[in-house]
Amino acid sequence: MTDTSIRRRTVLIAGGATAATLTVGATAPEAPSAADPASAVPVAAAAVCTLTKEMTEGPYYLDGQLVRADVSEDKTGVPLKLTLTVVDDDTCAPLGNALVEIWHCDALGEYSGFVGGNGHDEPDNGTFLRGGVLTGSDGVARISSVYPGWYRGRCIHIHVKVHTDVTLTSDGSFEGGQELHTGQLFFDEAITEDVAEVAAYAANTVPRTTLAQDSIYDDGGAASGLLTLTALGGSAASGYAGTLTLGVETG
Repeated sequence: MTDTSIRRRTVLIAGGATAATLTVGATAPEAPSAADPASAVPVAAAAVCTLTKEMTEGPYYLDGQLVRADVSEDKTGVPLKLTLTVVDDDTCAPLGNALVEIWHCDALGEYSGFVGGNGHDEPDNGTFLRGGVLTGSDGVARISSVYPGWYRGRCIHIHVKVHTDVTLTSDGSFEGGQELHTGQLFFDEAITEDVAEVAAYAANTVPRTTLAQDSIYDDGGAASGLLTLTALGGSAASGYAGTLTLGVETG
């Protein structure tokens, strides 16, 4: 069952993850004068700031998942190294100490805690491919996972939330805080076609919905969560680095 409800909040999402000048609309801000260092504002990735809607949380969220930089556990799949930069949408300043949380299905399209929903039988520990990390002072969260698979009716995607003021718990999880953003991350279709031929994904017996056919992705590119993907090696099996800048309202 696909949750197609979409909550709306003013959120800025921009692509990329290296430090550079972030523009609003088509006009780049003037560089601060060397004589006026107080006017300098930390800025995030080179991109055009685009106000956009949030994406649906979907039916597979579980509260209080682990705070950890690697969520892959023992899952077989194409390596994925995510670099997600969180910025304040008013100032474009990096947002430090924000918890960036992700969750997604495995190569067979199964979510931990809900295994069997995509028609495949496998062990379910309730935690695989779930978790998050706190951003550094540069607003950057780095998370290792595997390239997601697909389930009936949806293109390949990753769910993401951004929280502030969370409390880390003794069991390695988190609680409380304020949720600033709920969205989804999407993947270039040409790269997905290559990944789908890797053995772990080829075993998925469910027909794959493409990016263009998806009911949630609106063809908005980075402004709608489309990752910038860079190959980590000479084949799809070697993996990919994925980057995106997420701008959120903090007040």
